[in-house]
Amino acid sequence: MTAIPIPETTAWTLPRRGRVGMFFFILAESSIFAVFVAAYLYYSGRSITGPMPREVLRFPILMTVCLLSSSLTIHRAMQALKRRAMATFIRYWVATILLGAAFLYGTAREWHELIAVHHLTIHTNLFGSSYYAIVGLHASHVIAGMIMLLVVAVFGATGRVRSEHVERVDVISIYWHFVDVIWIVVVNVVYVVGR
Repeated sequence: MTAIPIPETTAWTLPRRGRVGMFFFILAESSIFAVFVAAYLYYSGRSITGPMPREVLRFPILMTVCLLSSSLTIHRAMQALKRRAMATFIRYWVATILLGAAFLYGTAREWHELIAVHHLTIHTNLFGSSYYAIVGLHASHVIAGMIMLLVVAVFGATGRVRSEHVERVDVISIYWHFVDVIWIVVVNVVYVVGR
């Protein structure tokens, strides 16, 4: 009778605190976004006076491309950091910052047009209130992410980010991917379903 080989098992290690903390933060923030999405969908089309979403909103193609592309650049940056290719890491990390800045610029332009041309403010109607609340909540998360990205970029440019910091930097990249996923939800709710 031959013995059945027992497969080798690897020792289980606790997940990193930063990663676990970020996942719990994302869970909490997702709950907040869910409330804002529900409110937007509930109040969509209930305004008595205009302007209405279909009259003033255009699908933000360029903004969406910029933000979703930034997920690719931050992923490439993390791959470069793991390989200890610091120049490539900085290049992709800065590209992520530039794409995030382009997204925020597009949001600012959209808001300027809505306010100056269409006279849609948070006080205009239910659509204005719920639109600025959900898009503003997302923009505030992008700004927070941009601050974290800039801090890492400064540390990286001064040689203070090294391959042993992968776990810490990866926590920021997880947050940035979360911001991008939330934008997919927001853009579909506001610019597709809610119109």
